[in-house]
Amino acid sequence: MQWTKQFNTSRMICLLLIGLGGCSTTEHAPVIDRAPATKPSQGKPAAGQHASDWRPNTHIVKKGDTLYSIGLEYGFDYKEIAQLNNIAPPAYTIHIGQQLNLPARSADISTAASPVAGQPASTTDGDVIVTPLNLDGGSDPATLAGQAETAPLSAGQPLLLIEPKALRQPYSEAAMNAPAPAPQPQPVAAPATATPAPAAVSSATKSIEGIEWAWPTNGKVIAGFNDSASTKGLDIGGTMGQPVYAAAPGKVIYSGSDLRGYGKLVIIKHNNTFLSVYAHNSNILVKEGQQVTRGQKIAEMGDTDTDKVKLHFEIRRQGKSVDPSKYLPASPS
Repeated sequence: MQWTKQFNTSRMICLLLIGLGGCSTTEHAPVIDRAPATKPSQGKPAAGQHASDWRPNTHIVKKGDTLYSIGLEYGFDYKEIAQLNNIAPPAYTIHIGQQLNLPARSADISTAASPVAGQPASTTDGDVIVTPLNLDGGSDPATLAGQAETAPLSAGQPLLLIEPKALRQPYSEAAMNAPAPAPQPQPVAAPATATPAPAAVSSATKSIEGIEWAWPTNGKVIAGFNDSASTKGLDIGGTMGQPVYAAAPGKVIYSGSDLRGYGKLVIIKHNNTFLSVYAHNSNILVKEGQQVTRGQKIAEMGDTDTDKVKLHFEIRRQGKSVDPSKYLPASPS
């Protein structure tokens, strides 16, 4: 009887388990991951880099490399590479096999100059902002006397230029009734004769990728661009001392004679994509870090590190030499 009860109990348990999926199987139900599937990597460039930018993140130093030549090869300021890799000036020593990190490629941006302290700057609303003067110390009170003060601004408060202290004196009837001083004759100054800036070789320009390009000097092209040869630019003939001009506005990132085969050289960075190169000069007139405008005289033509007087001119896009004739207007010669 007891055995019959145990058998019936086991039978009921087995029937219940069969209803739930089987009591004798040892297989497990498949596990289904309900987590959202991750998309495979699309190979996007790192933040601040362009997918079309061929330049790598690092460079392995090889025989013959210098920090200057590496900067020119990739289109970067050599000082940025030095700072990124803790390479100390002025020697900028690097070693064969050394791995150098290269600067990140960021989108081209234009930076507006900040207003000079004490000078007004126009806003989009037409108001005038005056940079606060240093009234907390460090300035001679006599220097500040008679200058305009600026009131502290708060949110929503209109911009007000407070009149100078000299105009806020207490009212005086005697002062109001005093006769005005007789006008004194003013000496007539001779008109100033400003030295005109040298004109660019030609007023013609050509706009390519947001840059207005002009010819860097006047003369006949004696050697054209050849990417497979050593002429990775244009050789323009001329005379010793002939003016060399900036082909587009930018910042001088190199000025010197450390790159073999270029002589006295100037390199201008126009944005994060383009550099221009001016080689074999007899005299350099600009310094590193200097901002230049298109048509500004930057050097004088010469024959340093070459066999004849000429300007070797290059345009480099992301460090790669491109044919300058495709970026310049019709030849000025």
